[in-house]
Amino acid sequence: MVEATGSTPQDAGSKMLVDASGRLHGTVGGGKVEHRAIEHAKELLLDLSRSRELVDWNLQRDIGMTCGGLVKLFFEVYCRDQWDVVVFGAGHVAGALVKVLCTLDCHVTCIDTRREWIDSIDDHPRLTKLCVDDLSAEAAKRKSGDYVICMTMGHATDRPVLSTLFKNGIKPAYLGVIGSKSKRGVLERELRSEGIDPETASSFRCPIGLPIGSNQPAEIAISIAAQLLQHRDETKKNPCIAGQETAT
Repeated sequence: MVEATGSTPQDAGSKMLVDASGRLHGTVGGGKVEHRAIEHAKELLLDLSRSRELVDWNLQRDIGMTCGGLVKLFFEVYCRDQWDVVVFGAGHVAGALVKVLCTLDCHVTCIDTRREWIDSIDDHPRLTKLCVDDLSAEAAKRKSGDYVICMTMGHATDRPVLSTLFKNGIKPAYLGVIGSKSKRGVLERELRSEGIDPETASSFRCPIGLPIGSNQPAEIAISIAAQLLQHRDETKKNPCIAGQETAT
């Protein structure tokens, strides 16, 4: 709280630390103003485009309190999760993968066209669920540096996601497609037929995941999450490998 005028529950200089789940340390006054501040802080943690904001609140008009004071609060994000994982698909393996990823220090976005599958995945503070009509349109909104995994209903719906990323010059730190080596070959040929150069058309992983576990969704999910962690840590040691996917 950088400024407090009139009747306010706390003085200027009060501070509060809030995490994505709403847990806090410190106080800016309790009650309605603190509840509003917590919700605003949680919004900032989920919005990668916002890291600092200064807000002015009239406690009576904006917060609904009886006191008529004015407060000015400065919000600043510290240690936001910079590891952003985007999962296209919400089927059995995707759902299991999202569940594992939500236990890690990352933010996960899960995208599918099927409402019933998106809704079957439990909500989590680190998870954004999107039910959309067009996967390609969502692919175009991704940014270089994201970790992107395609786990849609098949290669016919995976390919437009890859194509959109490539044609828009988006370079994920990790780009993987669930499937076999033969599926990879089909995808590469079809991407080249769209005019995408051979090097770019092959710059994704398929199959994905470490060679561990069985073919049960939970174990496949763990193998993929382990590969993502492995790639993340290798990238930290050598940033030059980010985005340089190979046929594995």
